[in-house]
Amino acid sequence: MFTASRVQAATYLLGVCLFSISFLVFLNSSISFVITDLLGQRKRVGDAVGTLGFADEVAALIACPFWGVLSDRIGVRAVCILAYAIIGLALSLLVQSTNVYPQLLLARLLFSVGAAAASTMVTAILPSMTASVSEVVDNDREEEDLVSSISSETTVTISNMRQQYFRVSPPLRDAPGAASPTRLAGIVGLTTGAGALLALGLFLPLPAQFQQHGVQPGQAITYSYYVVGTIAGLVAAACGFGLRHLNGEEGKGWHSVYIRSRLTEGTSDAVIIPYWRLLAQSFSLGFQSRLIGLGYLGGFVARASSVGISLFIPLYVNTYFNTAERCKFDRDDSLVDKSKCQAAYILAAELTGVSQLVALICAPIFGFLADRYRLYHVPLLGAAVAGIVGYVGFTMLEDPEIGGSGRRPWILIFVALIGLSQIGCIVCSLGLIGRGILGLEGSIAGSKRSLLYYSREGSSPENHCSLEPASDGSQNEAMHEENREDSALLGQDDANHQAKNHIKGSIAGIYSLAGGAGILLLTKLGGSLFDTTSHNAPFYMLAAFNATLLVFICIFTLVDILKLKLRS
Repeated sequence: MFTASRVQAATYLLGVCLFSISFLVFLNSSISFVITDLLGQRKRVGDAVGTLGFADEVAALIACPFWGVLSDRIGVRAVCILAYAIIGLALSLLVQSTNVYPQLLLARLLFSVGAAAASTMVTAILPSMTASVSEVVDNDREEEDLVSSISSETTVTISNMRQQYFRVSPPLRDAPGAASPTRLAGIVGLTTGAGALLALGLFLPLPAQFQQHGVQPGQAITYSYYVVGTIAGLVAAACGFGLRHLNGEEGKGWHSVYIRSRLTEGTSDAVIIPYWRLLAQSFSLGFQSRLIGLGYLGGFVARASSVGISLFIPLYVNTYFNTAERCKFDRDDSLVDKSKCQAAYILAAELTGVSQLVALICAPIFGFLADRYRLYHVPLLGAAVAGIVGYVGFTMLEDPEIGGSGRRPWILIFVALIGLSQIGCIVCSLGLIGRGILGLEGSIAGSKRSLLYYSREGSSPENHCSLEPASDGSQNEAMHEENREDSALLGQDDANHQAKNHIKGSIAGIYSLAGGAGILLLTKLGGSLFDTTSHNAPFYMLAAFNATLLVFICIFTLVDILKLKLRS
């Protein structure tokens, strides 16, 4: 599964992936205690937590593309070091705050910047874990002709660019059993889920552990944040050691940040790709490459689904208990029957727990299935269908309680389907992005195209693992003509066949941007509709997101089938 070294793979899974979510879960779960126990604020705590969370998402939405583009210059290792160093610093500054605005808000924004870098690098590093050494070597040989004295990842020449885009060569294709970013994506989903459990099982109980030793609640929160911040610093150090010499990272470093000033003689026709062009190119790939486009859309749906599980299911349960007057308050806002509202907390935890448990178990299964059945995107299609059934079925229930008669036990099946849909979208979208970056095929027409190339070369797919440089001569010109004919019949699917390692960080940034957009759209619009229109509105929105994903998958499949018929 891995072509990286054991140390690199262990650092990626047990460092970058595991802790990319654990620190965020810890902060989200404990921030209200910082406000109440440390700052002493007892009123409007919900408003403060909501504002901090919204500001966090906005900052992440802006920071993710920035970190992605920056990693294409300085490398993913440097960004990982910065990410966890910033997280550690932010956690330490959070407990130094004396007020919510502006001190706690600024510290939370700093944390968001670091967390955005960590989550973006989960996607950006994945292709390097499975990219074969031969592919990287061949790509480096090609890039040597495109650059002079500076990193080949960000500089190309006009003449050689034309040769690169118009040459004919077999597309990259991973043979059965070869290292696959899709299978690895399943392991990534498993480790990120384990990271959330790590935060809940190890980090979150720290304040209680300190209090058992006689520490006051405010100081217990402070010490806990210091401990977790120190762990973040250790993770940064581990990334600096374990992510050295990654495939595809050659030539990147801090010297490339201001690369325009490093042009030397002999590069008069060089074209420097600025940051905004890298970002624009990565965004446009969503429309040019089906793999990357579906990856972006899948990331949008996956992140929105995570909010549906963690935010709107508990909110729905809480609202049900209050609407049904299961939680009764007297005039001084004290509970009349505390056991009833305790049941609401328990039910919300049970429903979200079942959903997350199913997601954790199914993550590696989706990785295997997505790698085995890739042409029709069957696993991603199944995840979309599961989401539609789960969310629509959830809204059709009379109440969310598990016990009782009638349709109530169906609630567990529906939340399980919701968790299945979430992890399916996460794993499949990560795999699609990884395969798109590596230039691996993902469409039926692309597979047919590969067979055409291999038949011309008179060899098997296993003998072609990298793009070959263009050659001169009439045979090459004839192949150019055949290439243009195939493109007319098979569509502009060549974007799927060209490796994009030089902009993998930018692609990861746009992928995170799409996920953040899904979160913001659902939290703001879904939350507003929840109050003004219907308590089921957020779940209808999520069903619509999954339906949109399903429609695009079906359209792409039908287009590929039609192209094959035209070709035959």
